[in-house]
Amino acid sequence: MITLEKVRQRAESDAKTYGYFLNPDPEFLQNLLEGLKENEERLGYPACPCRLASGKLDLDRDVICPCDYRDPDVAEFGTCYCALYVRKDVYEGKMPVQPVPERRPKEKQVRSYTLPSETSGEKKTETSTPTLKPPSEIRKKLWYCKQCGYVVFREDPPYICPICKAKREMFAEITIQGLPQG
Repeated sequence: MITLEKVRQRAESDAKTYGYFLNPDPEFLQNLLEGLKENEERLGYPACPCRLASGKLDLDRDVICPCDYRDPDVAEFGTCYCALYVRKDVYEGKMPVQPVPERRPKEKQVRSYTLPSETSGEKKTETSTPTLKPPSEIRKKLWYCKQCGYVVFREDPPYICPICKAKREMFAEITIQGLPQG
């Protein structure tokens, strides 16, 4: 069973590992942790509480908390997109929490919109989920960090190396001669 305390401990542990802090506003933090817990219970994985998840793990891997966009957001803006993770200067109140633009590519974003019902006049919420690429169209590649040697197999290199914190530009594709590419 997923408990709120377990969700908090996981977030605190991850924050400590990467030199971050959790949002200092207790009520705001509580709402984020409850959102993570609810998403994990509903979906089976802790999707970011600040984004609409598709419910399809393959589509949502980049927004499993901590999401792929957290590190560049914290580095540039002091907080991640939902402000769960913050830098020390934000935690200490030396820098205000500011809006963080969405880094997630539009083609991966789930959209929700409200339409009036044709019969009763009630409003009905619809969700548009991106379609998965057929496996034959997914082109995963081997990427390595030129700074520390970390290797990952995915479509694109990460925004920041999880080992040495090098930026995306420090990743290069590994190609093996004699093997078909793609």
